[in-house]
Amino acid sequence: LMIEMKVSDDAIKLYGFGSAEEREWFRLLQTVQNVGGKVALAVLSTLSPRDLQRALALGDKAMIGRAPGVGPKLALRIATELKDKAPSMMLGVDEAGVVAMARAPRGPEGDAVSALVHLGYSDVRAAEAVARAAQALGEHTDASALIREALKGMAR
Repeated sequence: LMIEMKVSDDAIKLYGFGSAEEREWFRLLQTVQNVGGKVALAVLSTLSPRDLQRALALGDKAMIGRAPGVGPKLALRIATELKDKAPSMMLGVDEAGVVAMARAPRGPEGDAVSALVHLGYSDVRAAEAVARAAQALGEHTDASALIREALKGMAR
């Protein structure tokens, strides 16, 4: 059990974490303006460290915004400020799918991968399917067309 202690003028708060990685993400989240212990804990209660890293790599504000107390503006701020601050060791570079998603463009391709992951497909399978769909459809394709093509490709 990893513990983080926060001391303020009127209280002393203890936060407990199951791993050192969660505690480091807790600390990192609090470097963002308007993110305190309560919001950081809400984000980590909603997203695992791996899911949070994936959301940051993809610029997925919607995934970050699922946490209670995190609105669209704060989700955007978290995604923007932590994208460059997140330690590279937390990227999971040994896993091909996470690396592929981290390198994926943020636009429609990133949205399509996120949508497929939310539908229950694995990170690797979703990233590969969207990459194939993007090659088949060309460069300037919207997310909905990519999702349709990726789903067709996975159904074959």
